[in-house]
Amino acid sequence: MSRVGRFIFSIAGLLVIAGASATVRADTVFVSGAGSGQFSTATVVCEFNSQTNTFTFTITNTSAITQPGSTSTITGIGYDLPPVGNASASGLNGFTGMQAPSLSSNFVFSDGDLGNVPHGFDTAVLDFGFTTGASGNFAGGSVNDGLLPGESASFIVSGAAFTGFTEQQICNAIFVRFQNVPLAGGSNGSDVGVVGAIPEPSTIFLLGTALLGAGGFARRRLRKRK
Repeated sequence: MSRVGRFIFSIAGLLVIAGASATVRADTVFVSGAGSGQFSTATVVCEFNSQTNTFTFTITNTSAITQPGSTSTITGIGYDLPPVGNASASGLNGFTGMQAPSLSSNFVFSDGDLGNVPHGFDTAVLDFGFTTGASGNFAGGSVNDGLLPGESASFIVSGAAFTGFTEQQICNAIFVRFQNVPLAGGSNGSDVGVVGAIPEPSTIFLLGTALLGAGGFARRRLRKRK
């Protein structure tokens, strides 16, 4: 086998093994600010029970703070289930939700119109969310009631409108509102964080299988030439 053929087989094998060992469920997602990057980050551990249509998640503010007086506080958490946007300003309806008791933050659940998602996400229509302050608007919020770096909060949401969605789809649909972001982050003091694009395990498996097939084809052609 040629060097190219061996290389293709090696890469394909690694991809297939990675795909087979990885789980299809997306239990943990990593959020980063669209404009401020590491200044606005969070880790979200989520779980969806399709039998009861119940979604639970715990979010931890992992923002890197380098400037005194700036806190990169999480003041809003919203979800826009696929496809992005909705004909109604209030998105999908029929959800109920609550925050687990917390000493460090105070979020209020809303299934209504949460308003515009700033920082370049104008097409998003949040289906439900948790906001701080009295406005009930995702673009607003109260820093004093939000989640500081190093703090975590847990939430639970249920509703028949979850029917048909996978855990991964729900987890990846999150939008996180950060306020009091360091100006060095380049987002003028606030930002919105989203999940980065990570290939699904099934995609990795299919790619590895395709490469194996391509490697086998190349090997057969080399044999015919000899």
